[in-house]
Amino acid sequence: MKTTNRMTRIKKHLIVATVLLFTLAASSQAKQWTLQECVNYALENNITVKQTALDAELSDQDLIIAKGNFLPDLSGNASQNWNFGSFIGQNGNRVSRDSRGNNFGLNTGITIFNGFRNTSVYKQAQLGIESSELQLSILKDNIAVNVVNQYLNILLNKENLKVAQDQIEITKKQVAQVTALVESGVRPKADLYDVQSQLASDNESLTNVENSINIALLGLSQLLQISSQGFDVKEMLLPLPNVSEEQKSSNDIYDFAIQNRPEIRKAEIDIENSELAIEIAKSSFFPTLNFGAGLGTSYQHFQGQEDLRIVVDPADPTNISFADNGFGQQIGDNLGYNFGFSLAIPIFNGFQTRANVDKAKINNQRIAYSLDQAKQDMRSNIEQAYTDAKAALKQFEASQVSLDAQKESFKNAQESFNSGVMNSFAFEQVRNRLVNAEANLINAKYNFVFTKKVLDFYLGKPLVDY
Repeated sequence: MKTTNRMTRIKKHLIVATVLLFTLAASSQAKQWTLQECVNYALENNITVKQTALDAELSDQDLIIAKGNFLPDLSGNASQNWNFGSFIGQNGNRVSRDSRGNNFGLNTGITIFNGFRNTSVYKQAQLGIESSELQLSILKDNIAVNVVNQYLNILLNKENLKVAQDQIEITKKQVAQVTALVESGVRPKADLYDVQSQLASDNESLTNVENSINIALLGLSQLLQISSQGFDVKEMLLPLPNVSEEQKSSNDIYDFAIQNRPEIRKAEIDIENSELAIEIAKSSFFPTLNFGAGLGTSYQHFQGQEDLRIVVDPADPTNISFADNGFGQQIGDNLGYNFGFSLAIPIFNGFQTRANVDKAKINNQRIAYSLDQAKQDMRSNIEQAYTDAKAALKQFEASQVSLDAQKESFKNAQESFNSGVMNSFAFEQVRNRLVNAEANLINAKYNFVFTKKVLDFYLGKPLVDY
């Protein structure tokens, strides 16, 4: 009986666990990502973003190294050695005896002047930190734009899906109506074949739109670097283009972007960095002045002999005695100090310094052109987006008028078709114009929204706000 109850409890636990797993799986698949969630996830988990963030940390270490160039260095040394046969002893005399000994030293040094090289390197390190932060900001902005673009592409295809589904429902009703009319002998059977063919065509269009949605979802999931299995986005109501909304001119947007976009600031930093590279190259023309100091001591022991030293009585030179001369005594007696300056004056090095300076100047000019190119690219992108937005807005207005007209035309055509006045071929022509008008309106709306987002991007506005 106990065994039976135990098995029953185990089965219950397995059932509960299975239901829980299916529930979790279903909830995971049912999750629909919002635009804000997609952007946040991409910025927090993108591998390239993480790598670029580490580049910024490397720049922090470069600054620490640059600061260290202004500080003195300090090093210690110690050695153990054995001497056999003839060698020079601590007192400078030649000794023919086996011995062992130690040497200890402590040295420090600092560069007093090196043509302001250390100063320029320090300034470069500071610029490097700012440049790394700007590069990270540029990368995040580009990823956000790509995520928004892909998200809007999914919404576009989902709206097209609704249109395709509506068209299928309309065609199904027509099939039913024509079937009844054919069976009653009012319409020829060819009309039924026509609407059935149109239903098959509508189903094909629906399949194509569904495939487009799956491809768009796959693209966004890959951009987020997550699995596409069960991935979906939450639909959102996009505001229709506002004709009365006050728009800045392309020149206004460009002027703002030049002052605020990180791409321009980074290009300016690159120029400053190249100017410092010129100064670093010029520093080799100047002499280098260093200061150094050190202390050292030693210990020596003759093999098979006690560590003793001869002591002569100053009052009676003939009075000679021996005193302990162990490790501590020798270390103290042999302790010595030194300090000094060293000056290195460059005279001739095969024109290498001059060539390095000229190369740095050429690189500075090349980078200056990069700034000009960045400004030109920005102006071109802004003017293109501005023109596209205006064109998309006009297209939307025209498509809205066209759609309203096509709806009325389709309504009249449907009545004529149902009454037998219009044949199926003419009716399908009207219906196709309605479908095209709906598709044109959707495309124009999303084209305007995205191009408007590009302009918001250059104006520094949040891309996820609608």
